[in-house]
Amino acid sequence: MRAVVAELADAPLTYPEVGATRDGALPAGYGHLHREAFLGTGRAVFERAAAGLLAWRMHERAGIPVTRSVPTAVTGAVVVQRPGIGPLRLTVPCRVVYTVAESDRQGFGYGTLAGHPERGEESFVVTLAPSGEVRAVIRAFSRPATLLSQAGGPMTGLVQRYVTGRYLAALQNIARSDAV
Repeated sequence: MRAVVAELADAPLTYPEVGATRDGALPAGYGHLHREAFLGTGRAVFERAAAGLLAWRMHERAGIPVTRSVPTAVTGAVVVQRPGIGPLRLTVPCRVVYTVAESDRQGFGYGTLAGHPERGEESFVVTLAPSGEVRAVIRAFSRPATLLSQAGGPMTGLVQRYVTGRYLAALQNIARSDAV
């Protein structure tokens, strides 16, 4: 899998609206997703959640194995996720297209590469409000890129919402843990 990750380093993204999950309205012509979850309160919770997110632990704890080009999510990093079981395991390649590195906001957005069943972008951001409340925000836009995802119809959206729920639950667990 590391060879696949290396081959994807210069591969083009499969959609033109790069960075559109960062802020504002998501582009037309795609399905949209926006989910948020409360993670806890305080700077320590924020730092644990952000560290877990940026080190790909959210994906791994959600049950999505990842092979990555670098240990943490930085702009240009390639990650290949392998959800599923046995012969039903998918190859889901993405590249980090931006990062968020502010004192009260940490995260990244990644976009799809050739071989991904969808075309689009997804962002994962952990925020710390002035009140101390820590939240995770996931935003995405996507549309089918393969016959399999097209054939899935509404089931494809259900799977995406299910996986997003697993991501948020994983971040909640990471935020509550004592170890980073």
